[in-house]
Amino acid sequence: MTRLLLINPNISDEVSELIRTEAERSASPGTSIEVLTAPFGVAYIETRFEAVIGAYAVAQLAAEHHARFDAVIVAAFGDPGLAGLREALPCPVTGLTEAALASACLLGNRFSIVAISRRIRAWCRETVHAYGLDSRLASIRGLDEPLADIGNVQGAQGERLIALAERCVADDGAEVIVLAGAPLAGLARSLRGRLQVPAVDGVSSAVRHAESMVALQPGRARLGSFAPPPLKPHRGLPPGIARLLSRRS
Repeated sequence: MTRLLLINPNISDEVSELIRTEAERSASPGTSIEVLTAPFGVAYIETRFEAVIGAYAVAQLAAEHHARFDAVIVAAFGDPGLAGLREALPCPVTGLTEAALASACLLGNRFSIVAISRRIRAWCRETVHAYGLDSRLASIRGLDEPLADIGNVQGAQGERLIALAERCVADDGAEVIVLAGAPLAGLARSLRGRLQVPAVDGVSSAVRHAESMVALQPGRARLGSFAPPPLKPHRGLPPGIARLLSRRS
């Protein structure tokens, strides 16, 4: 059995349920899914500072719970804290953005991102840059309206999201649509047959990529930039994080 831990860096239980539903639909037989919600933070991440808060929440939960799982997934677009967790955890780690972009690159040369808000687009662009995929990004389009109910973005804004995706294809030359963010988990399923290009979802992509990494058993880095953090004095940290920093391998 493959055991996957998905951590929602936001405080929305409704979004965690969307994540759980899509993860369970996407998982292979024999894969178990557990979703944890950040105990502190914001309802949904749009800014760099909110991402810092979310990354710390993810680090706490991952440190406390990773030992029961074969892989960990950062379940928010932008993957807050992913690179740091990859250094510290002994198991594979991926995130919604990394996995969705990897899927998109297997389906076409140029992808567009459809996001849940205008403000989040800068962070999305920086995340694409961090993954070295600027040349394959056709565009980022996002909703302009304030989000009154983060757990019901698909219900309240579904047609607008589809219209944005269609504009990405018609006006920007997108060959694949990436639906950005946990609140859009599962939307790609409903778009099958409605768009003229493939659409990919971060949750389903992350689950499948995590399963692949577990099956491949590639081992973990012991040298290089993703080797475990070096041992050094620390204080005032939550017990789980302190244990991770005390690991020798």
